[in-house]
Amino acid sequence: MLSPADLITIPFDDWVTAFVRGWLVPNFRPAFRAAQVPVTVVLNNLNTFLLFVPMLLTTAVFAGMAWRVVGRGMAIFTLVGFAFIDMIGLWPQTMTTLAMILTSVIFCAMIGIPLGILSARSDRMWKVTRPVLDIMQTIPSFVYLVPIVMLFGVGMAPGIIATIIFALPPIVRLTNLGIRNVREDLIEAAQAFGSTGWQMLWDLQIPLALRTIMAGLNQTLMLALSMVVITALIGAGGLGLVVNTGLGRLDVGGATAGGMGIVILAIVLDRITQGLAEKAKVARLSLGASLMNLFRFRGSAPEGATKKAG
Repeated sequence: MLSPADLITIPFDDWVTAFVRGWLVPNFRPAFRAAQVPVTVVLNNLNTFLLFVPMLLTTAVFAGMAWRVVGRGMAIFTLVGFAFIDMIGLWPQTMTTLAMILTSVIFCAMIGIPLGILSARSDRMWKVTRPVLDIMQTIPSFVYLVPIVMLFGVGMAPGIIATIIFALPPIVRLTNLGIRNVREDLIEAAQAFGSTGWQMLWDLQIPLALRTIMAGLNQTLMLALSMVVITALIGAGGLGLVVNTGLGRLDVGGATAGGMGIVILAIVLDRITQGLAEKAKVARLSLGASLMNLFRFRGSAPEGATKKAG
């Protein structure tokens, strides 16, 4: 049966290769190399700090955070889980993975939240941003690694850049959604009282959207955790390297140990960020008060809870 391919064949792969190798790499590789400097600085400092801090102190800090925002059960799980990771000899790799995740989430928040705010305030901006996010979320994660290696080389910093690109869409989408879902009558009331655009954003829209933004941060963190494991294929370290080394050598014990470390770290980070998102549901007409509320002791009555918006 006749098909379009019998008439016209499009060499799409050749076009992409010519674009990347023939134009993008020769002309912009120094710029891409320079762009990874801030990522490298943040990553190296975080990694050095986390490896310097004693294991017991790091465990106590995470257990305390889990107790405060989730509860006693999660704190006990954190103590037992981190002790298990240390006893199987994977504590340094776990801290390196944690540094990679935190670096990715920091840059995702720095890029994604302002981009989400701009998208929420401009329909034209959202029409441009939305298809880009669709493409970023549907491209298989392994596909990111090829252009990243060509433009940035191999190592931990290129792996973090691939992770940032992969994990960015949820925080942009949910920041946009949270701000757009702020009730119209509250915005009209703020306008009636003479609020400027900045005051309305800072004191009304962001506090009311904080729970949704925190949910986006949680999703970004989970995607970052999944991607930093894959980036071990281009030279990133941490628990991903343990898993990939185990797979390469058919070392089922080593691969399983690395996988258990990733699971424990994922559960702890997920529950803590989910707990923070739950605490953000007490809406306040002040961003500073909303952020302070996230770190109050569990069970304590929030100051001025009766000022819940809506």
